Amino acid sequence: MTAPLLVYDFTWEALAKWLEAAGQPAYRTAQIWRSVYRRLLDTPASMTDLPSPLRALLGDNLSFSSMDVKASARSKDGGTEKLLLGMRDGVAIEAVLMRYERRRTACISTQAGCAMGCVFCATGQMGFKRHLSAGEIVEQVLLFARQLAQSGERLTNIVVMGMGEPFHNYEATMEAIDRLNDARGFNFGARRFTVSTVGLVPGIERFTAENRQVNLAISLHAATDDLRTQLVPINRHYPLSLLLPACREYVTRTGRRLSFEWALIHGVNDTVEQADALAEWLLDLNAHVNLIPLNPTQRYSGEPSPRHRARAFHDLLVARGLACTTRLRRGIDIQAGCGQLATD
Repeated sequence: MTAPLLVYDFTWEALAKWLEAAGQPAYRTAQIWRSVYRRLLDTPASMTDLPSPLRALLGDNLSFSSMDVKASARSKDGGTEKLLLGMRDGVAIEAVLMRYERRRTACISTQAGCAMGCVFCATGQMGFKRHLSAGEIVEQVLLFARQLAQSGERLTNIVVMGMGEPFHNYEATMEAIDRLNDARGFNFGARRFTVSTVGLVPGIERFTAENRQVNLAISLHAATDDLRTQLVPINRHYPLSLLLPACREYVTRTGRRLSFEWALIHGVNDTVEQADALAEWLLDLNAHVNLIPLNPTQRYSGEPSPRHRARAFHDLLVARGLACTTRLRRGIDIQAGCGQLATD
């Protein structure tokens, strides 16, 4: 038996066409869209402004959930909550909610597993399972939005930095962002999204050409090809000599600042040599560097840079004129790094 269609996989136009084929008036599209994306309702039965025959039609033919919470964990400080989500076909993904003083940030996944193979990343260590659909990406956001709504809170930011490489699943990722950005529904501002890529140059070029207002981050982690290839194997295909021009073109054409993520690994990429190479690489680029001490994983022996080395690396970059922030690691006690719960 064919699985019901997931309602979050519908565009507005596709939902309108489906309803028209079912003999429903055109205005039902707006009613259902508002119920799903504004009222955050997740069952047809709860959509009491719809007539009961339509609710029955939706319940019989569409699915309003493609995932179940298989496990959850909350950090001791209460600031980070991680969900392990089981999909209908048995694969597992993860999503994280981070609470800050003024922000509520959802970190969502675009794939089950990842094909990029970054050696220090638990998701990369588990390999690639499959792409997520746009609706499966959207549903992760709605799960947290419903949870926050129960306490009168709202999401303020969405980071596409969970399991998977977003630009390896470009179409579904951007469709999900467009769906969540739609002013007729969830209406989440484009500039409150950040998409992180490990450096897939064709994806960066396409993203640049589309002139999206969504923020872009590059997971860099090393500023020389030899070291970056060791840490981020995709660098063999898209070395720094290709990545840097794509980054420059993005900044030039969009006028937006570009973020670079750097997982600080003790004695590996927290050296003076790497700091100098990074400063040389980014000096005349409108960029910001986010330093994050490594989140340890079972299959990688590297350790996070101790505080004094992280501070020294930060200060070297600042002294060279770079904008730089050292971020606190969140949720270490609950293995909040991407892929850690799914791997277990």
